[in-house]
Amino acid sequence: MRAARLISLVLLLQNRETMTAAELAQELEVSERTVYRDVLALGAAGVPVYADRGRAGGYRLLGGYRTRLTGLSRAEADALFLSGLPGPVDEMGLAEPVAAARLKVLAALPPPLRDAARRSGQRFHLDVPGWFGAADPPPLLSELATAVWQNQVVELRYHRRDREVTRTVQPYGLVLKGGVWYLVARVGDDHRTYRVDRVVGVEVTATGFDRDEDFDLAGFWSAQVTGFVEAMLPERITVRLSPAGLRALRYLTEPPAAQEALAAAGEPDGQGWVVTRLPVESLDVGYTMLLRFGPEIEVLDPPPLRDRLAEAATRLGALYRP
Repeated sequence: MRAARLISLVLLLQNRETMTAAELAQELEVSERTVYRDVLALGAAGVPVYADRGRAGGYRLLGGYRTRLTGLSRAEADALFLSGLPGPVDEMGLAEPVAAARLKVLAALPPPLRDAARRSGQRFHLDVPGWFGAADPPPLLSELATAVWQNQVVELRYHRRDREVTRTVQPYGLVLKGGVWYLVARVGDDHRTYRVDRVVGVEVTATGFDRDEDFDLAGFWSAQVTGFVEAMLPERITVRLSPAGLRALRYLTEPPAAQEALAAAGEPDGQGWVVTRLPVESLDVGYTMLLRFGPEIEVLDPPPLRDRLAEAATRLGALYRP
């Protein structure tokens, strides 16, 4: 969006003092002609952008001009980066600081850019929870979010299978995946993951902890998801798919299974069919799932599953034979 690009241009000049049109174009991933137009637009909006000529020249802001977010508090600044997800922000108890931060940001923008929030809201909306997930957030999410922000040790009571366990944890972060909240916490020397809707008790202690600043929440979560998928889908079936069967993968299998099968697909043969590996939870589950594909799939391996599907096709043909 142009409004975001104009803000980025001002911030680049604010941080680097002088930049050429070519440098700005490279940073903003636009053409130099677009940079010239953006500079003119900023000047018309009252931003004092000045062009120095010569070999050491470039664009700079006059008189130490800086954008200012007057009175922005620590909580508001932290919450600001989540303002694109209003539902999760509300669930974590951050609605008020986000609303205050948005007002202060809008007040700091030049008049031509103050419709940015309205324009974005008209064009994009993120509906995070799944279709059939619970509409209400976990009751203890707000307390956990507070502990995450403040680096406070938590006494956690957690419902695990048929029993309740108690853990003393250092809450490192919260992750929203498919409408389900997860707490990533450090226990001893390990980082573990807990479903927040299974947390039945939270006591935020007065003890703080020092975060490992090298800990990468996104990287940790990605590794967790990969490991979970591998454990959930341990079996592999070699199949041959028609073009229609290949298109149906996204609708008839779980997303991780579809992604792996698409990535492993070979080149189409003369009829457009491809051979690939399809991960499944078990051969019994795979049998039920493959029936959905009808004649658009052929099992190559393992032979027992191929024979089982062939028998099902024979029975089905007998039912509809004139």
